Amino acid sequence: MTHMSVAGYPAFDIAWGTTMTARVAKLFTDHPASIDETYLGHMAFAGWFAGRLFLAGGAALVHAVLPFLFESTASRIVRELCEGMHNRGRR
Repeated sequence: MTHMSVAGYPAFDIAWGTTMTARVAKLFTDHPASIDETYLGHMAFAGWFAGRLFLAGGAALVHAVLPFLFESTASRIVRELCEGMHNRGRR
C-alpha cells in the first residue's frame, strides 16, 4: 500500500517522498557530474576558489585606500583564477 493518511492529509503517497528525495539529490549532483567531479570534490574546489576571490577582494580594498600596496595582487589572482578555470574544462 503506497497511500496513507499522514498528519491529517489523506492519501499521502510514500513513493512521492522517495521521488522528491531523488530530485533534490539530483540538484546537488548534476552539475558536478557534468564536469566529472563528485559533489564533495566540487564543493572543495568552489570553496578554495571563493577563498582566493576573497583574498583578491581584500587586496583590492586595501589598494583602494593605500594605492602603493598590492598594486597588482588582485588582478594577478583574478587572472590566475580565470586561466585555471579555462584550462580546467579542457581535461
